Amino acid sequence: MPRSLILLLLATAACSDPPPSKYPAQQISVEDTKLGARDLFEIRVFQQPELTGDFEVSPGCTVTYPLIGVIEVCGLSPPEVEALIKTRLSDGFLKDPQVSVVIKEFRSKTLSVFGQVKKPGTLPYAVGMTVVEAISQAGGFNEMARKNAVTVTRAERDPQSKKSQKKSYTVPVDSIGEGKKENFFVRPGDVVFVPRRIF
Repeated sequence: MPRSLILLLLATAACSDPPPSKYPAQQISVEDTKLGARDLFEIRVFQQPELTGDFEVSPGCTVTYPLIGVIEVCGLSPPEVEALIKTRLSDGFLKDPQVSVVIKEFRSKTLSVFGQVKKPGTLPYAVGMTVVEAISQAGGFNEMARKNAVTVTRAERDPQSKKSQKKSYTVPVDSIGEGKKENFFVRPGDVVFVPRRIF
């Protein structure tokens, strides 16, 4: 085989996109919705405007709420906070209060986007966030990005040993953006890396 043909084949192989990983289809993990310090959320109580408002979780994992005082919320999901407030309000304050909790911003949860993006760095996590949205928040791809060879590395807990181990997924972000592949949902702590094109 001529040397020029060998070089051409090697170059073609080097430039072709890697096969995508089989990645998780789960959109949201309950663990990812639990509150932490500095998170911002809204509590709404039906027909009770004085009990409705925005609250920021203190460094000590508490919020001070009208009528019921200080409550600990770290490690609780929005439905769990709703149930807690409803129980406390029902204890002598309101009859059958209708409570809802809406997360405004997860300041305790972040992910990182590095490599060939315009604004690499750390981003705040949002429930249901996709890898396409994460890269968009990092300014989008730059001209040297290898868009279908993006890797997402995360720490996953082994159900048997209970220990965390790092796992990497190859994600075809460009194909996802074109609707050709299923979306990839990021999680807090994920590291998204966009490699550089060889040519």
